[in-house]
Amino acid sequence: MSTPWLLYGANGYTGALIAERAVAEGMRPVLAGRNGRAVGELAARLGLEHRVFDLGDPATVIENLEGMELVLHTAGPFSATSRPMLDGCIAAGVHYLDITGEIAVFEACKARDGEARRRGVVVLPGVGFDVVPSDCLARALFEALPGGVRLEMAFMALGSMSRGTLKTMIEHLGEGAQVRRRGEIQTVPAGSLVRTIELGGKPRQAMAIGWGDVSTAQHSTGIGDITVFMVLPPGQQRALRLLARLGPLLRSKAVNRGLQAIVGRLVTGPGEAVRESAHAELWAQVTAVDGSAVEGRMRTPEGYKTTVSTALACVRRVLADGAEAGYQTPSSAFGAGLVRTLSGFEIEVGPVRPPGRAAGQASAME
Repeated sequence: MSTPWLLYGANGYTGALIAERAVAEGMRPVLAGRNGRAVGELAARLGLEHRVFDLGDPATVIENLEGMELVLHTAGPFSATSRPMLDGCIAAGVHYLDITGEIAVFEACKARDGEARRRGVVVLPGVGFDVVPSDCLARALFEALPGGVRLEMAFMALGSMSRGTLKTMIEHLGEGAQVRRRGEIQTVPAGSLVRTIELGGKPRQAMAIGWGDVSTAQHSTGIGDITVFMVLPPGQQRALRLLARLGPLLRSKAVNRGLQAIVGRLVTGPGEAVRESAHAELWAQVTAVDGSAVEGRMRTPEGYKTTVSTALACVRRVLADGAEAGYQTPSSAFGAGLVRTLSGFEIEVGPVRPPGRAAGQASAME
């Protein structure tokens, strides 16, 4: 791909995986980040151009975006890094993509819709595991039941987390879980909403969490009542309830910095064997006012492998086919069928499955 684009945060765990896969697929991103040594070493190994800059000075950001058509931003926590990069992209007329999963970042990007449209800039956050698979599943269900008014989703991910993901989670410890009710995002105590969902062939207990679709699925479907659940072992659910009671302490900047420092020393991310063998499963249900409902299920590769695949697919589509300027979600930009073009993704949509019905008895995968 000859169109110039920039991969920021390339030396991070996820950024490096994306850079390596991009080169394997014949793409030539310009690598960038604030750690000159790490970015330079990766660029030299992959035979790519690189740039070194941080996001503290707007003029420097704009200068380093010169000549780029698109930025794929992978340097979190996005609560701190998204706005300065998006400011630069809008000012420079460069399309903005990122791999955030943070609700507040999605909402902030959405608020820039009019400004981005006037500049002809596509603003497409969440092109990783959060939220491409779940967003496409939500859109597919809404297309199957256009009168849907309530969306419930759940996922079960097998594997481990990178340093950056854990730091983002620590940043939001003690804040409770976000849900959407009557169109508005609300916060409920951690652990206060649970339900049993069949995933992986058996019933599993899941807890409501503040997943990105609480923000994005409304844009993709228009549905105003959204809850996202994550399958967690009982011990982890009890731990989250305890953390909810420690909320004020966990929101302390000093405590947060201490926990993030520990993660920085001890955590890297899943190795290749885990990325190749693990997978994730998603479930969703859309319900209409009259009680009619449709259900969907999806199986994806391991989360980081999914992020590499979906992020590069979105980059290719924006550069090759374009997308409407302004704020977009993956499915509003490319349709629910985006995931059907990717290797290792399986999706089914149909009537609500009776409890206990084996996964193999469901309707055929599309």
